[in-house]
Amino acid sequence: MLKRLFIAVVVLVFTFSCKGMASDELPALLPEPVDVVFTEGWCGNPDNLALDLNEAYTKELGNEGYRLKVTRKGVRIEAATEAGAFYAKQTLSQLTKGGKAKCATITDYPRFSYRGFHLDVARHFFPKEEIFKLLDEAARYKFNNFHFHLTDNCGWRIPIDAYPLLIEKGAYRTDSDWTRWYVRKARTFCSKDAPGAYGGYYTKDELREIVSYASKLHINVIPEIEFPAHSGSVFAGYPELTCTGESVGHGEFCPANEDVYKFADAVLSEVLEIFPSKTIHIGCDEATRKDWASCPKCQALMKSKGMKGCDELQVYLIERIQKILESKGRTMAGWDEIISDPNLNSTAISYSYRGQKNGIKSANKGYRTVMCPGEVLYLDWYQADPLQERKAMGGYSPIWKMYGFNPQPSSPEETAANELLIQSKRVYSDTVGFIRPENLDNVIGVQACAWTEYIESPEHLEYMIFPRILAVGELAWTPAEKLDWQGFKARMKYHRDQIAERGINAYDLHDYPKITAESLGNGRSMVYMDCEQADGNILYTLDGSDPSAESTVYSGPFEISDEASIKAQVFIDGKAASYIRDTRLEAGKTTEPTFPCYWDW
Repeated sequence: MLKRLFIAVVVLVFTFSCKGMASDELPALLPEPVDVVFTEGWCGNPDNLALDLNEAYTKELGNEGYRLKVTRKGVRIEAATEAGAFYAKQTLSQLTKGGKAKCATITDYPRFSYRGFHLDVARHFFPKEEIFKLLDEAARYKFNNFHFHLTDNCGWRIPIDAYPLLIEKGAYRTDSDWTRWYVRKARTFCSKDAPGAYGGYYTKDELREIVSYASKLHINVIPEIEFPAHSGSVFAGYPELTCTGESVGHGEFCPANEDVYKFADAVLSEVLEIFPSKTIHIGCDEATRKDWASCPKCQALMKSKGMKGCDELQVYLIERIQKILESKGRTMAGWDEIISDPNLNSTAISYSYRGQKNGIKSANKGYRTVMCPGEVLYLDWYQADPLQERKAMGGYSPIWKMYGFNPQPSSPEETAANELLIQSKRVYSDTVGFIRPENLDNVIGVQACAWTEYIESPEHLEYMIFPRILAVGELAWTPAEKLDWQGFKARMKYHRDQIAERGINAYDLHDYPKITAESLGNGRSMVYMDCEQADGNILYTLDGSDPSAESTVYSGPFEISDEASIKAQVFIDGKAASYIRDTRLEAGKTTEPTFPCYWDW
């Protein structure tokens, strides 16, 4: 079983050649549509467009699907909704080059209804113009949800008229550097005009402008307002909402304080005036509950309710906030801790960020689930050799790792294959769970998350997001059976260059080659290599010397029967285009590339 699992992962991620189809042979469509038939010729006037919107197409194409027909005479789009027509136009733009569109017939619809992109603007603040720029790119690749992380321990970014001190005392801090301010526990806020003040906030009009801009791109904006933890910026102005009454050093609301629920009601009421999203995210993650254990009010509440532990206080708080949202006609979403509530309303949405285990549990419990495991889909992790890149949050998530994740593991073997990506080690398939077939549809989508502890500038933010987010876009849209790493990376390289031409500071795919070995038994192993550059060659040495343009070209897997010291590097047009991968393989042993998870970093 383990051998078959390893081979499956090798087939998915490591194939015989780093080469791909030249990007100019046919239009590089991304995400890959459900069905594409290219035909002879080009349409010289793609603006000659006939649009057929008809609800009758819903049965075949769904709410977001489309049929696109490009002939020499013109273009026809068939869709059930405006959203479907919009996505058809995104595909049409990818068919168009030099004012002409390649003739084709395309039938297309998304794999998942939820295709999300998350941005944390609390840890570091980004102006609305950068948000618009990111939304343009997200729409181009058919994302339909923008998860807007507006509040956290380190900054509050939305004005609330009923609580003006949230902005006056919680939007600016004394240092922009995350390590100096948070890790070293300064954690003090200041006024906007204080020397060295860092931060900012969006006015309500700016937030409405962002919502309107996104809506025109068929993107729903989901605001996140954190409860009960990650709320230190609240207590800079309202320390009475903590258990201790102190403004610094505490990140959690007191669940036994009735003023907390008055605060939640008032804040959420104003949030909902700005954001029409049916879904409202309230965090619910990483509460330490340390203050609750020694708080007289919390202990009295626990005794009166017959609670056995502080974890039940969090359940109590979640349920009360869920009722507030339900009374206002909205649906609550939270990180995967929310599924610990045995009374959680069935309408709630769980975002599985702590690996895949909680996503599997959530789906099997019947909750709508968004898969966003940090070890795979966090954009703030290193995408290339961590020892040579700019500082990132931790861990290693290259683009091929994101592309290889399966959001709907429906067997122990599929779950174990995911764990190889998540943990960088193989696990026994009989030790993991999986999503039962009848619950697969409870996984409504996937989300790429950009947290910004160590991302201070728009330039660095773009570098971390692009082109990795393209892998998540295809994972979310394209049918599972059509996902193909070699085909994707050829198309991705073309789109990465297009993204750069549009003024985005995109990472240029320079990570080292990946090397893996499959044990053949009897002291022999088969060695595989791959890289993220579709138009590159992998050159390698076996004598410990650095590769050069004269080194051996990798043309397919080769066998070793002794210990091998391999150095490999990608070359394009005779010039080095990647870091050097230096690895030692022992013949007769299976070896996978390693990527430390966040908790081990």
